[in-house]
Amino acid sequence: MKPLEKPADAARRPGFPLRMPAFATQTNATKIVAVRHGEMGVTGLSYLKKEAQSPVLRVTTAATGIGLDSQAVRARMVQKLAAQGVQDSRVLAAISHVERHRFVDSALVNQAYEDTSLPIGLGQTISKPNVVARMLELLVKTSDGKLGRVLEIGTGCGYQAALLAQLATEVYSIERLRGLHDRARDNLRPFKVANLHLLFGDGMAGYARGAPYAAIIAAAGGEALPQAWLDQLAIGGRLVAPVQGANGAQALVVVDKTARGITQTLLEAVHFVPLKSGTS
Repeated sequence: MKPLEKPADAARRPGFPLRMPAFATQTNATKIVAVRHGEMGVTGLSYLKKEAQSPVLRVTTAATGIGLDSQAVRARMVQKLAAQGVQDSRVLAAISHVERHRFVDSALVNQAYEDTSLPIGLGQTISKPNVVARMLELLVKTSDGKLGRVLEIGTGCGYQAALLAQLATEVYSIERLRGLHDRARDNLRPFKVANLHLLFGDGMAGYARGAPYAAIIAAAGGEALPQAWLDQLAIGGRLVAPVQGANGAQALVVVDKTARGITQTLLEAVHFVPLKSGTS
């Protein structure tokens, strides 16, 4: 296995100077409140925590919003995910915070909070909320707090990248399709996510300049995990991705990298788009 590359100087990394309001969680009892953020005046959710490291968001409106902007819509989706077995409070809080309907086509917004995948163009889809939550929960399971630097393979519409930005200190997200890369930038720009870098390139090659990564997550599955991903994963890091078996079916695999080597755990069946090399 090739040695891990040292992370490049931060000034050399491509920037994506956007910032999404941070969330926090209340010490004694979690309280969901409505906040208004950005120039768009979009009502969002925030979990407030007295001992939070990041500044607590100030509540500037008591309005709950209407329709898909309503906090109740996202709260119901989170309740369903919890009932389906998603337990990590960090993942549930991130899903509460990020408005999924802003990442799907306008004709499909009424389905945005249903547990279903939706087309996002160019033959790609936004994954079911349950699948996204499951993979994120697996990714953060070995960490007590925020993840460090994370690499996402397959930006898509940008929804999972926005969730990762809530769960990690820094996120690099690669998309091989120019149309989706541009769309993700447009989707994410109003939310101003400061710790997210969007890259256009071949995801199979990873992004060595940002390595090593505390976690890597992929939204496409091939017959084998690219060696570049394994090389760029830090010691103590975790990788979650779909892999394709001999029968053509896909399953989730969790890879843990230790000083002694790599261990792989095969989990439930999933269905993702195929992993491809190159750009288009």
